Formats: sequence, C-alpha cells, structure tokens
Amino acid sequence: MTTTPPLPVVAPLPALSPAPVVTGAAAAARLFAGLAEGAVERAAVLYLDPKRRLLGRIDVGGGRASVALSLRMVIAGALAHDAAALILGHGHPSGDATPSPADLAYTRALARVCAAVEVDLLDHLILAGDRITSLRALGMV
Repeated sequence: MTTTPPLPVVAPLPALSPAPVVTGAAAAARLFAGLAEGAVERAAVLYLDPKRRLLGRIDVGGGRASVALSLRMVIAGALAHDAAALILGHGHPSGDATPSPADLAYTRALARVCAAVEVDLLDHLILAGDRITSLRALGMV
C-alpha cells in the first residue's frame, strides 16, 4: 500500500498592519508631518475609504509661496484609489497658518469638483511650524 506523504505545514501569513484610520484634523496632521518643514510649500492629499482608512497619498512640491496642485491630479488620484473621501494638506514655510485668498479659492474649487464626482472633501489643513489651521473648523469646507 502506498502512502501519500503528508502535506507541508504552511504557517499563516503575518497579519498586515491595518491602514491608519483618519478620524479628524489631528490624525490627518500626523500623516502630514513634515509638510511645514523646509523653505518651499509642499502639499499632500490623503485618499480614504468609506470607513476613513487610508488608501493612498500623493505628495507635490512647490515654490516659496505656492504649490502647483491641479484639481485634475487630485481627482485622478481619488478615482484611481476608488476613494470615498480625501483630505488636502499643505505647508506654509512662512510660519503663518492663516489661509491665503488663493488657498480659499482652491478649496472652494476642489469642493465643487469633489461633489461632482461624489468624493467627500473632509478638510483642507494648513500646517505652519507647530500650528495647524483646519478650513473645515473655520466653516470654509
């Protein structure tokens, strides 16, 4: 009688660490750490699933007083990640976390485009030194 050799024991795969859950401005600000450092403005977008788990992130560099973050790039990222929501963050190297008129205009335009493609714009954070301004908290999102 021929016996079949036993099947090899396969150890279970280690559990992947869960994606961070972004519950508000403070959690997002931790993920945007470093944007306010340096001499140029930098921006990043966090893409989130319906349970606010991080799906992905894009980073964009800029100049001393602005960053070129096209609405098309932000929305293309949201669609590529099949994101339900997004949070925009950018640093002000000046150390002043006050939103500029350009920041406010960009946020309004982004909110309109996000609504059109059914992606929630949860917040736009401005980071400057150790200060953070949430445009949602200011009622501008």
